[in-house]
Amino acid sequence: MTFFFPHGHRLLMHSYAHSGVSLAASVGHYLPKIGTEELAHLEMIGAIVHQLTRNLSVEEIKNSGFAPYFVDHTVGIWPQAASGMPFTSASLQSTGDPITDLHEDMAAEQKARTTYDNILRLIDDPDVIAPIRFLREREIVHYQRFGEALRMVQDDLNSRNFYAFNPAFRG
Repeated sequence: MTFFFPHGHRLLMHSYAHSGVSLAASVGHYLPKIGTEELAHLEMIGAIVHQLTRNLSVEEIKNSGFAPYFVDHTVGIWPQAASGMPFTSASLQSTGDPITDLHEDMAAEQKARTTYDNILRLIDDPDVIAPIRFLREREIVHYQRFGEALRMVQDDLNSRNFYAFNPAFRG
């Protein structure tokens, strides 16, 4: 058994919230909401995994390939990729450039959607399919919101400055 923690969740709150600091005020309201929702997605995935593993017999643990994980974590939730690579802060991306960071966020949402698509191809349990479909749909919405935020930032950068000095640079 392998635990799937989609790529979008690797960014988590830090990346989204940090991006909000450097973005125009009109965009900043999106990012904490999406970051909070991503943490809820991680919790939902953890709950699904817990429900699927909590009553495993020793025989099921051995036959499913779950034994190495079980030795280290029993049936506790330990975020890791399907490859077995554990979640680390090295997965967080932020450059401080709003355009770059929003493209990174959009790419992460698409990677998460693809991961959910792949999970849906592999499972047949309706109690797992329904929440995974919901999470997949939310990744699409997040992608759209980041696209809107990117457009707002680009529009802001393309507008003329009508002030005598740039207030972002304080001397």
